[in-house]
Amino acid sequence: MDPAAVERIWAAAEHWYAAGMHPAIQVCLRRDGRVVLDRAIGHAWGNGPDDPVDAAKTPVDPQTPFCVYSAAKAITTTVAHMLIERGAFGLDDRVCEYLPTYTSHGKDRTTIRHVMTHSAGVPFATGPRPDLKRMDDSEYARDMLGRMKPVYPPGLVHMYHGVTWGPLMREIISAATGRNIRDILHDEILAPLGFRWTNYGVAPQDVPLVAPSHVTGTPLPAPIAKAFKAAVGGTPQQIIPFSNTPQFLTGVIPSSNTVSNAHELSRFAEILCRGGELDGVRVMSPETLRSATAPARRLRPDIATGLAPMRWGTGYMLGSTRFGPFGRDASGAFGHTGLTDIAVWADPQRALSVAVVSSGKPGRHPEAKRYPQLLDRINAEIPRV
Repeated sequence: MDPAAVERIWAAAEHWYAAGMHPAIQVCLRRDGRVVLDRAIGHAWGNGPDDPVDAAKTPVDPQTPFCVYSAAKAITTTVAHMLIERGAFGLDDRVCEYLPTYTSHGKDRTTIRHVMTHSAGVPFATGPRPDLKRMDDSEYARDMLGRMKPVYPPGLVHMYHGVTWGPLMREIISAATGRNIRDILHDEILAPLGFRWTNYGVAPQDVPLVAPSHVTGTPLPAPIAKAFKAAVGGTPQQIIPFSNTPQFLTGVIPSSNTVSNAHELSRFAEILCRGGELDGVRVMSPETLRSATAPARRLRPDIATGLAPMRWGTGYMLGSTRFGPFGRDASGAFGHTGLTDIAVWADPQRALSVAVVSSGKPGRHPEAKRYPQLLDRINAEIPRV
């Protein structure tokens, strides 16, 4: 790559940082497998909006781990397709074949494909308020999932399953394999490839090493705030502080609590960019990956991207030409975003693997376009090969 192009990309990241909504930002790009940009700016600790002015400030670096929220769904989707290819379960198997209590209110018709494509009819939890202290208890989780009442029949429409997706995928995979998804991810992908982070949560002794996230900016407009609360079970002011706690950071929530950094997420995306294999570790075949990234949902407004239009594959978000989760002119890209202003994607047309991680969770602010401008700049500077 032209070094000047790399510097223009980083200048866009610095411009985004200057908006003041993110205490820390990391950007990592791999081109044809080679790291061409891996930088961080800001502070991992001590510079949040609620930190005292005399707090000790610790600069962020490219290895600092953060919770990357729904970017976890790209990881889980990859694990799921790996297991599907191995015959552990099938996309058109009914969920109740693995979770026998998942039958009430017409849920017996729900397939694993419905779950993975966010069309299972349970975009948010219904019924009794869950006890978060028991979120890793499979028996309890399966009972609560069984009680949920769909808000529309399975398969009827797509609506982002921000929170319910993770427990469903976790319990389906556990029931089908007899193994915890965290162990599968570690044993089959992360350990063979030498990853330090990028699993669901961390060991208790690693919690102090995870940099916190921060609510920034002004509150969301009332209609968007209402939709956000319905989708993820709370307001940013409720969700973000909980996500910094040891309880959340040591759990297994395949929709929401992957802990990683841009360097490792970009390397994970490289598995996908190379057709499912990296450094001799074959995760899935190119044919399985092509099927997983074939459009399953047409371009339409999606709550997962603030009602911006988006296409979906089977679990992966897909890029598009004019707009999308991975910037303009990214029709060949796929991956997933995370709350908020976090993205990981592969773009095989560019031989490009990207991760952008930020610690701020802004509501409304006048410079919100600086984040998509960074994504657009990446695509503009890196041509298709």
